[in-house]
Amino acid sequence: MPFTALLRHCLLLFALVSGLSVAAPFAQAQVQQGGQTLTEQARSQLQQSTRQVQQIRKSMADIESSETLRSLSEQALEVQRVADQAVRELGPELERLDARIAQLGELAEGSSEGSTVANQRKSLGSQRNQVDDLIKQGNLLSVEARQLSEAIEKERVQRLGQQLGLRVASPLSPLLWQKVIAQVPADLERFDVLLRQQRQALERGIGKHGWALPLSAVGVALVLFFPLRLWLRRLGRRVAASERAPKGRLRRTGLAVWLMLVGTVLPGVSALVVVAALKAIDGIAPRFVQVADSVVSASFLAAFITALSACLLVPKRPSWRLLPLDDQAAARLRKYAWMAAGLMWVTWVGRSVNRAARTSEITGVALDGLLALGYIALIMAMLMSLTRLHRRQQREQAEQAAANGGNVSPAARRQGGWAVLVRVFGHLTVAAALLATLLGWINLAMFAAQQMIWLGVVGLALLLLLKFADDLAMRVFAADSPSGKAVMLATGLSGNRLEQVGVLASALLRLGLIFLALIAIALPQGNSAVVLGWFDTLRNGITIGDTVLRPWTLVRALLVLGIGLGVLQLLQRWLVDTYLPRTSMDAGGRNSVSTVARYLGLAIVALWTLAALGLGFQKLALVVSALSVGIGFGLQAITQNFFSGLILLAERPVKIGDLVRIGDLEGDVRRISVRATEIQAGDKSTLIVPNSELITKTVRNMTLSNPTGRVQIKFQVPLSTDVAQLREVLLGVYAAHPGVQEEPAPSFYVDGIDGGMITINSFGHVGSPRNVYSIKSDLLFELLVALQAAGIALSTPTDVHLLKDSQ
Repeated sequence: MPFTALLRHCLLLFALVSGLSVAAPFAQAQVQQGGQTLTEQARSQLQQSTRQVQQIRKSMADIESSETLRSLSEQALEVQRVADQAVRELGPELERLDARIAQLGELAEGSSEGSTVANQRKSLGSQRNQVDDLIKQGNLLSVEARQLSEAIEKERVQRLGQQLGLRVASPLSPLLWQKVIAQVPADLERFDVLLRQQRQALERGIGKHGWALPLSAVGVALVLFFPLRLWLRRLGRRVAASERAPKGRLRRTGLAVWLMLVGTVLPGVSALVVVAALKAIDGIAPRFVQVADSVVSASFLAAFITALSACLLVPKRPSWRLLPLDDQAAARLRKYAWMAAGLMWVTWVGRSVNRAARTSEITGVALDGLLALGYIALIMAMLMSLTRLHRRQQREQAEQAAANGGNVSPAARRQGGWAVLVRVFGHLTVAAALLATLLGWINLAMFAAQQMIWLGVVGLALLLLLKFADDLAMRVFAADSPSGKAVMLATGLSGNRLEQVGVLASALLRLGLIFLALIAIALPQGNSAVVLGWFDTLRNGITIGDTVLRPWTLVRALLVLGIGLGVLQLLQRWLVDTYLPRTSMDAGGRNSVSTVARYLGLAIVALWTLAALGLGFQKLALVVSALSVGIGFGLQAITQNFFSGLILLAERPVKIGDLVRIGDLEGDVRRISVRATEIQAGDKSTLIVPNSELITKTVRNMTLSNPTGRVQIKFQVPLSTDVAQLREVLLGVYAAHPGVQEEPAPSFYVDGIDGGMITINSFGHVGSPRNVYSIKSDLLFELLVALQAAGIALSTPTDVHLLKDSQ
């Protein structure tokens, strides 16, 4: 199948799984609500949440570990979410009751009403009081739960600081290992007890349920881990290398994301299947459940690290490598990635086993010290490999710069800057962690080393996903892609506009990925319930004044805006291309109607969008009144031009195609908008004239109401000229030209006699003012030829000669 189809199927499967996980509790809530009223359900939930808050307060006195604090904080935030949800569900019910009570009206003092109305008023009042009490109780419970969660988080931060600041014996201290050796027999006995309990639980489960389910789970896990995983990897490579894969970088980034998903999900699911099968037959001891869960979580994490390194480094296929690394560095970093995954797995599972076995504190300190030294050694090896890589790249860049005359590409310069920054940060972290380990601050060293590795993993995953999101968005909205062609056909967007949409989509996807990366960085030492609380805040909406903006409301408004603009474009196209050409209106009239219709449609779509956002007309009136101040001060000219444009479109003193003159400017009107009018001059340049200039100043419209043009020829002849013959010649020239109209007939006038000269003036009318200049030129040319043939001389300048007297 094509590569895009493969990705689409994966996304569809993810959406189905997510939809089922979301729909299940919703359906359960609907079933629960069917058996009791909304008020009873809310009361039951709030009572249960109140008892849970009391239980959390009692449990805070017996806190033993940060995991317990995290669990209590999550429970408190869950109570807050339940209380907020109950308040949101009861809000519409309270509004409905208020509306029904308002229909009954207020009871005047001293008056009475019928028993039926009185009973209804009493019943509705009682229901309203109950709902109002529950809303107040829910708000109070939400505040208490939030304050309780904040107190627990404060306690967690304090304990984390104390834990990081705890100083123990150095791993190099012989005293530490003497204490460890002394505790070995007791710790081995504790491990033996834990393993014996697990063995007994497994034997009881198998004796009761048999081997069928565990063996089947192991078989499914082996199939998932080996043949299916390898086959899916080969399938992805084969599809990416085929001609059906999209061109460009998307085939490489898409393959990398596919390999990361396959390499992460299948190994983790394999461990999950085995653990779930053992839990199903009660084959896991109660103290070992936490260890089994840690094995699953650690398997997912280790698989993610190894899969991410495999899809980014690709040591055996350099052409598919996304990072600027050579083969030597890729091979070394691949081995280090396996070591990092193993260390993370051992750390996660080892700590869980220590807690389950309840080993001595000194054993945990020694284990953390060894792990810290392992992390430090691993990070130092990675930094050394990156340093060697940087030196090789510098030599190559120096050779290329020498070949190119000393020029280094900006991309290479940027990569070098990032590499130096990463190495400096890494060396400082390693030095601090090593010093802390040697001085006995084991927890601080472990925290710094683990955070550095986790930061690197999240950063590399973010880099891959950012590239993939950009490639995917640009491909989906590319003009030559099937999806891009469909979008252009449906919306009428041009290729450039579609590319802009792709850039905006890429930016939104990248912002979302960066937000998720920040959550992933803070999650290991944070609280998952806090993250879920952020999403609940976004889902419930952000309150701005009296308006609550919710994500679904924004999405609905965007859908309304898109649908409204699409319908408006279809109606505009039908109006311009189908209806208006069949009317008797000229081009200017059609332009006026289509322009007014478009702006009226935009106003309706804007009001519809604001209504979808939940902004009523009263709030819009407040916004308009606030904007009126800005309009009065800063937007006066724009407002004046806007209303002038509406006047031009309505009265049409100037329309498209008219020849107008404004002062010294003359040209044809090409476009009239609500802000300015475009006038094309004779040299094909365009004049942008504000509409207020056409309304407030004198404008000569030379083509208004279909006027005719008039040619004027005025010249002087000597007093001795035969005026009658001249008249016949001039009128004959007028009559011979096809552009001169017969009605009104050309005219001949003697304008004056002065200084021995006769001034002749004549007029002829043409069909359009646009033809005056060219026809006048033709008439003058023919007149000069005719006068020369008739022997009629025109006046010539008088020569003045100055003579100097010799005396």
